[in-house]
Amino acid sequence: MSVVLLAEDDERLASLVKDYLEANGLTVAVEAFGLRVPRQVQSMQPDILILDLNLPGKDGISICREVRGAGFSGPILMLTARDTDADQVLGFDVGADDYVIKPAEPRVLLARIHALLRRSQQVPAEQEDIVMGCLSIRSQAREVTLDNTPVALSSHEFDLLLTLARQAGKVLSREYLFTTICNRAYDGLDRTVDVRVSHLRKKLGDNSENPARIKTVWGRGYMLVPDAW
Repeated sequence: MSVVLLAEDDERLASLVKDYLEANGLTVAVEAFGLRVPRQVQSMQPDILILDLNLPGKDGISICREVRGAGFSGPILMLTARDTDADQVLGFDVGADDYVIKPAEPRVLLARIHALLRRSQQVPAEQEDIVMGCLSIRSQAREVTLDNTPVALSSHEFDLLLTLARQAGKVLSREYLFTTICNRAYDGLDRTVDVRVSHLRKKLGDNSENPARIKTVWGRGYMLVPDAW
């Protein structure tokens, strides 16, 4: 049974979400105070963190940045009342895997949780390691090293890199990458893939102004260059 840590200070909303998720087979712990969330994550090691953007004591962006920095690799789902690209990009930038805009339809929230859990817990069909020069991807362990140094990636960042690496040298469209890593339809506007590619470039030592390792093919998508490592 998967364990959910729900960081939400709206007592009524937290109670409703907790009851709904537990009725659907999840174990849920609730934390209302932002300063306590990182300690809860460290002690519980939940399978997924659902994190409200606006919490007393410490905001969701700061919490997300802190728990990622402390080594939490499980999926993080942001709850936000703000429907702006800037907030969504900022959430992705500090390590969130997905977001849901409040008020969230319970079935939609549950579907997003299940999708993130499947991604983080699945054993890839192809379990062999992928090695390209100084880049090594261990698909079963979900570990990445560059020049023998571990690279900390979020769940979706790892899935994106693995998808690109498995088809290295081939241009993959934004739609294909989005539906593969997010497990839902692409609306043509979502910037998730672009943000995660930007993060991967930064973490993998690629030049953001003139990338050589993960190239943008304008009008078509992205390509991982196999001989650039």
